[in-house]
Amino acid sequence: MLPSLHHLCQRTLHIPIASVGLVRKYLSWENEQRCRGLLEKSTVRYKKETMRAAVLVSLCSVAGDPAILYTLRSSTLTGSYKGEVSFPGGKRDDSDQDAITTALRETHEELGIQLKEDCVWGIMRPVPDRTNMMVAPVLANLGPLEKLTLKPNPQEVEAVFTLSFSHLLQEKNQGYTHYCRDGIYCYTMPVFLHGPHRVWGLTAIITELTLELLAPGKYRKVLRVSTNF
Repeated sequence: MLPSLHHLCQRTLHIPIASVGLVRKYLSWENEQRCRGLLEKSTVRYKKETMRAAVLVSLCSVAGDPAILYTLRSSTLTGSYKGEVSFPGGKRDDSDQDAITTALRETHEELGIQLKEDCVWGIMRPVPDRTNMMVAPVLANLGPLEKLTLKPNPQEVEAVFTLSFSHLLQEKNQGYTHYCRDGIYCYTMPVFLHGPHRVWGLTAIITELTLELLAPGKYRKVLRVSTNF
């Protein structure tokens, strides 16, 4: 287990009453069923369509606090995404049945955990990356992180960390970057700050979609002209 993640998982297991309420609210059976229902149509659609890439949006709890798990891609990788914060995932293999298969396979390759499809809540709306390749976010609940043994692949993953819902939903930890071309405003993208690593780009957009789904009314996204970047 990576040192940063080991520290997170060795926190006291005494769960404050307020935190229990958060777990029941965001990771409860009722919220899971609500989210599964909202994602039912998109899941059916994008399981049929061939998605070129998929990521696993990994819900979990750390010492009772609901959180999202992220990885920091190895700086030794080739390509434009090296050294960036991401979700476990990658491009589709010819043997992959659908986007869920891709996301679960890539997560196993990167983190060494074998997840079953019943942990998956559904497939969210695909989002274009900076090359305009559509990436399917697969939402899943890993459960308590303390019960998992992660074995990150050092060739792909430099670090593993989590950000709690309470952190992500605080306005002081939310930022936005405005992009212009030739002096003309084009679009705005979310950024999540003050964690171990800055969450931006495609990963921030998917994080935003996740917060909107799981915590309706608690997170308000910024209006932007386009999500292409």
